[in-house]
Amino acid sequence: MENTFRTFEMDLGGRKLVIENGKMAKQANGSVLVRYGDTAVLVCATASKEPREGADFFPLTVDFEEKMYAGGKIPGGFIKREGRPQESAILCSRLIDRPIRPLFPEGFRNDVHVMATVLSFEPDNAPELPAMIGASCALGVSDIPFNGPIAGVRIGRIDKKFIVNPTEEQRDKSDLNLTVAGSKDAVMMVEAGANELPEEVILDAILFGHEVIKTIVEFQEKIIAEVGKEKFEPKLSKPNEEISQAVREFAAEKINIAVRNPDKLAREDAISAVKDETFEALSEKFSEEEFPDASKEIATCFQKLLKETVRRMISKEKIRPDGRALDEVRPISCEIDLLSRTHGSALFTRGQTQVLTLTTLGSMEDEQIIDGLAPEYTKHYLHHYNFPGFSVGEARPARSPGRREIGHGALAERALVPMIPSIEVFPYTIRLVSEVLESNGSSSMASVCGSTLSLMAAGVPIKKPVSGVAMGLISIVDEKNRPTEFSILTDIQGMEDALGDMDFKVAGTSDGVTAIQMDIKVAGITREILSQALAQAKKGRAFILSKMLKVISEPRKELSKYAPRVEHIKIAVDKIREVIGAGGKVVNKIIEATNTKIKIEDDGNIFITGGEDADLQLALKMIEEITHEVAVGEIFTGHVTRLMKFGAFIEILPGREGLCHISQLSNKRIENVEDIVEIGDDIQVEVTEIDDKGRINLSHKKFA
Repeated sequence: MENTFRTFEMDLGGRKLVIENGKMAKQANGSVLVRYGDTAVLVCATASKEPREGADFFPLTVDFEEKMYAGGKIPGGFIKREGRPQESAILCSRLIDRPIRPLFPEGFRNDVHVMATVLSFEPDNAPELPAMIGASCALGVSDIPFNGPIAGVRIGRIDKKFIVNPTEEQRDKSDLNLTVAGSKDAVMMVEAGANELPEEVILDAILFGHEVIKTIVEFQEKIIAEVGKEKFEPKLSKPNEEISQAVREFAAEKINIAVRNPDKLAREDAISAVKDETFEALSEKFSEEEFPDASKEIATCFQKLLKETVRRMISKEKIRPDGRALDEVRPISCEIDLLSRTHGSALFTRGQTQVLTLTTLGSMEDEQIIDGLAPEYTKHYLHHYNFPGFSVGEARPARSPGRREIGHGALAERALVPMIPSIEVFPYTIRLVSEVLESNGSSSMASVCGSTLSLMAAGVPIKKPVSGVAMGLISIVDEKNRPTEFSILTDIQGMEDALGDMDFKVAGTSDGVTAIQMDIKVAGITREILSQALAQAKKGRAFILSKMLKVISEPRKELSKYAPRVEHIKIAVDKIREVIGAGGKVVNKIIEATNTKIKIEDDGNIFITGGEDADLQLALKMIEEITHEVAVGEIFTGHVTRLMKFGAFIEILPGREGLCHISQLSNKRIENVEDIVEIGDDIQVEVTEIDDKGRINLSHKKFA
């Protein structure tokens, strides 16, 4: 058999990016092994030979597989094998899917599966970026029609300097965590978390990343030219011209009237009525006998005409379906304290999008333990997002969170993370749950706004309030599907998202951006579009924030009476043993005496949880006494525990005894210790000496 193995290398961020082809998974349509440092990801792309029957969408699936062996770990649990993907893997799958999806031919209905398997993991070189590059390259060298290649990079920022693919240590120091993907011509996807950075810095970072992307795309083009297969000729789904013309003649004016209803449900009913009329009018003209797929063709042509109508109305007339100006935010209402037993609650409504966010405070024992490829770590701030069917008027059963719910929850969490207080300031585990009650676009940004209100109502001392808004794009494109004329929309609704070219979510405080997520349906966007979208988003965020602050302007000083009470103290690491005691004897004694829960961490942080403030303070006092550094000259009221011929042992702090020699018990000479004290007595003593071994000598003379 002919040896087709090829290896290609380039420098990326000071490290070698190596792509191998022709050794592994050769029965896939296309496959590559991507190495970046010690991280290795196998990416395979496969496609069905024929289009999926009856599909009216492109059936693309991207899976990112984290194998625990890649990090030298054995999976936990009874089964000891990988099961359902973790949230991190789902988010990586979405990260890869979003920039490649727009680059398949319009009307392509073949099933396509891209699978990225992490074979080796190094924390300094995150696997999702090699996986994204590998997905593009695997599709590029395959025979699957794909208008790539694309690439992605992560950009950090330390001391105002941008860094390409920062290491783990650099990520900890960076005030920006931005992932940008694109083709050689334009940016296609952005996802970022930032520490209140100005829009200008975000824009510069995106464009800095795009310059790096161009070099990776050129690298892939050389690989594809050398080992790529010839693309197969796809059977593209195209509307019947005769049916298309008939739909246009019958429904164009009716659709134009229906889409101008400002109410979502009324508008949908009007459009549905026009659609029914169209089917009824054309069903006899285009019978199933003569046109086997007539009903599907009519539906496809109707949807295409609807999209054209809405886009023309916005781009040419500058009129949106609900009558707003292009930069106008929908009406906003905010409420807090809707539910008495939750620790914090807020209802945020923007137009016909409504989100109820609930805050729950727990002890540090409620932290989430993340056990994946990376070293195990914990999270004390969690944000979950739910999207039930009733929020869009659908009758569908509740299921476990899907990729969309996980992605939106992660975005809202990222937006608020920079404003969440440290555990030293606020020693609680914080869980937010955003329940979408109504949705007509931008529910993820509504959950950011509702979460800010809920946190402040719960008394969580967030650093600053955060608001968010989703921006849209309606464009006129050239033959390569690149925008030539465009309109930027503030606070997009569902129809503008579905029929538009961009969903650009921006969250932040009054001082800067904290999170961004951008997806597009065209072949990339320019600096001009990005700049205008960011500027318009800043204005929209400020307007929304002003409405929020009228309801609650700062975090409450007091927690809900139903929230647990937590105290925090940090002790020296060498004192941990004293607090725990032999076999946990000391800490268990404190827990029993104070009716509290105590969590002691390896770095000396101690968290005390209880229901009564008095119990917390007592437990705190007992720990402080145990860890107290005794000094010469200090005075204590001690408890006599033992009597010896030469003196009395007195407990001055829990678990800390000192010796009061018989000569120090009185100002007079005494024969027996019992002449002055008995076991169980409480007496005042002064510390007179602490020897090299830590033994404490005491005196009672001053108080005799």
